[in-house]
Amino acid sequence: VPAEGGKTDMERIGLFSEMEYITVGDKYVSQFNRPFNEAASKSKQMLPGGSKAMSDLQAGYFDPRFVRIFEGEGYVNLNQVRRRDMMEAARKNLGKAFFPSSGEKKPCGLGSYYGTIGGPVPFFSAQSRPREKYKAPGKNLYTNPGKKGTGYGYANITIGKQFSHSADFYDAAKLNYKKANEEHHRLLKGAPFKLNLHPRDYFDANPYFSEEPLPPIKKEEKKESISNTFKPSSPGKKPGGMKAGTFDPYPSHSADPYMAKLATISGKNDKIFHPPGGPKSRPVESIMTLNVRRALNSKNYKTASVPSY
Repeated sequence: VPAEGGKTDMERIGLFSEMEYITVGDKYVSQFNRPFNEAASKSKQMLPGGSKAMSDLQAGYFDPRFVRIFEGEGYVNLNQVRRRDMMEAARKNLGKAFFPSSGEKKPCGLGSYYGTIGGPVPFFSAQSRPREKYKAPGKNLYTNPGKKGTGYGYANITIGKQFSHSADFYDAAKLNYKKANEEHHRLLKGAPFKLNLHPRDYFDANPYFSEEPLPPIKKEEKKESISNTFKPSSPGKKPGGMKAGTFDPYPSHSADPYMAKLATISGKNDKIFHPPGGPKSRPVESIMTLNVRRALNSKNYKTASVPSY
């Protein structure tokens, strides 16, 4: 459709013609029934003829005929070459080849020199060598046999002579000190020297000194100390609704004492106090009942498990 300017849409876009549609008029083919390679079923195909196995035949190689490595080379006899090398090695020998006179000799027993190069060695001979005649040494020093005894309480068992007995007084030290003291007083002349100037105190006598007797000493009262710490015989019992955890047993019921009734008020001006009516109490569910209802209800009462405390 031409626009207001006189140009068509194709001219405004800049294309010579409208793009063609490739698949217009083609038959619908499902992607499930479509072959994998359509060209493989049309016209002639390449037939390689299969793979060849390696063998001694020429069919197992790429070349049509077997190609030699040394083409046109002369034939060489290996035995002839080997003999030629042996003859050249024999010309280098100066004399004849060495041949041992005979095989090795085997020993006929331990200590035998049969078959050895040097023969027997005289140093290792078992024959005894000549020795000088034995000359006995001189006799030892003869002494009397040792006397028996340990030395305590036995006389004449030492090398020297026995000591003679010397008397020893029991109070010899005390007597010697007494004689020395008497000799010391005998040498003294006159009485011992004494000064008449006896030293005195620098200060006066004690001003608080009193001849009156002192009052009796007050005795402090000693408090009796508790030797052992109080320990209960068993741990505290938990209250189970029957006063099992108290120190004393449950008190027995005691009847209320008789009390006289108050006298009635006869005066008109005197009025009795009546408290106003407050809110009335109503039954309240316990906390345990609420927890049971929350944990156990009509939906899970069959599958709920009992808690273990």
